[in-house]
Amino acid sequence: MPFLNNLQLWADDRPHHTAVVVGRSRLSWSELRDAATGLLATTSDTTVLAERNSTEFVARYAAALAGERRCAVLDPSCPPAMIDEVASRITGSGRDAGGVLCDGDPSSTFLVGLTSGTTSVPKAFTRSRHSWRVSFDASIEFFGLTQDDRTLAAGPLSSSLNLYALSECLYAGSAFYTLESFDVGDAHAAISHDGITRLIVTPTMLRLLSERGLAGDVDASGVRSIICAGSKLDARTLEAARRWAPNAALYEYYGASELSFVSGTRLAAGQPLDVGGTGIGRPFPGVELSILDDDGVPVPDGAHGNISVRSGMVSNGYLWGDDGQALRCLDGWYTVGDQGYLEGGVLHILGRRSDMIITAGKNVYPHEVELALASVPGIEVAVVAGAPDDVRGQKVIAAVVPAYGAVTATQLRTGLDGLLARDKWPLQYYVLSELPITDRGKISRSLLLDWIKNHDARIQPLH
Repeated sequence: MPFLNNLQLWADDRPHHTAVVVGRSRLSWSELRDAATGLLATTSDTTVLAERNSTEFVARYAAALAGERRCAVLDPSCPPAMIDEVASRITGSGRDAGGVLCDGDPSSTFLVGLTSGTTSVPKAFTRSRHSWRVSFDASIEFFGLTQDDRTLAAGPLSSSLNLYALSECLYAGSAFYTLESFDVGDAHAAISHDGITRLIVTPTMLRLLSERGLAGDVDASGVRSIICAGSKLDARTLEAARRWAPNAALYEYYGASELSFVSGTRLAAGQPLDVGGTGIGRPFPGVELSILDDDGVPVPDGAHGNISVRSGMVSNGYLWGDDGQALRCLDGWYTVGDQGYLEGGVLHILGRRSDMIITAGKNVYPHEVELALASVPGIEVAVVAGAPDDVRGQKVIAAVVPAYGAVTATQLRTGLDGLLARDKWPLQYYVLSELPITDRGKISRSLLLDWIKNHDARIQPLH
């Protein structure tokens, strides 16, 4: 399984109810089943989908998973050569089931996921149908998804966050909404006029929807839950979201593509968030969580180590691109190398060990400093890195994008007081006119250091 047997059930029980809406296009449960079934005759054992959001995409996606077929979903903006390369590597690796729209053997691979790697072609990992069945049951329980919900995930379906939300809704028999491309006005229209009760967003998207929704008097009182992932919420976004959607419970969770869900937290409407902290909740349903050293030995409560899990949601491993630094097994526990600690049963995330800064013998994780800086009033976002230093080995430096007006280093230091231990404070501050982003859309600390070294006009020192 992931969801095709259930899709048949919903199509029989509620044939004319809404299953999927993309922009102005709609498919009922019976229409989605019939559209996917009609594609089976021309759907091979392996499919690569690299398309923009549409109801046709959803039907092709469903058909591409029938029987023991397998599918890879790529960003449509990927270079054609990369799409062709991925297709050539996985062609012929699945088994179909003819013209029957049904789930295959639970142990069989249905999805080839792609993640960043050290080469031009991303690493590829595989997932079994069983792993997503377990994930669906866990996330439906944790997020409280019901068949009365109407979920809006306004981003691209090529993103794992949104593709999972679509699949989860198809499994649960709950209506799923998205847009042809992300647009704040279109998202607001769906929330106001389509009775959206549940949002799947990144923090940046939530800030845009909330602040512009408040300015435009967009009614979000019907939203009952907001599920936020990608990075930790900052104070400004939380405050805006609370005012804009006052009746919504807010969920944050931590996970990884290869591990699925790891931990999460639920904040009832009006409940305060640990802004600036590193805590990201307790273990997700069905997940055993431990902090292990590199030999697979548990560390004491509060001590740092590898965030490690045991669950039925873990991926099968890699088809290609395994550099030995990604998914590892430590005596039956799986980790992707993220560092953290457990305190009172709550998981605290510090970041990847490869990002760690060693300054005067002290270990400092950029993620922790970035969260603290993002909580300082007037700061939009912060990027922290370790720069070479003759005395300390490395020194902590920080670059910020102001939310409004100018900012000084003194303001930043004052804002950090009480939020972060002084031995973790940056020694040098910079202001950015734009973020150091890679061609894959990720913030790059190494690019930040290059800008500083080369006196790039996009970054200026603060005094």
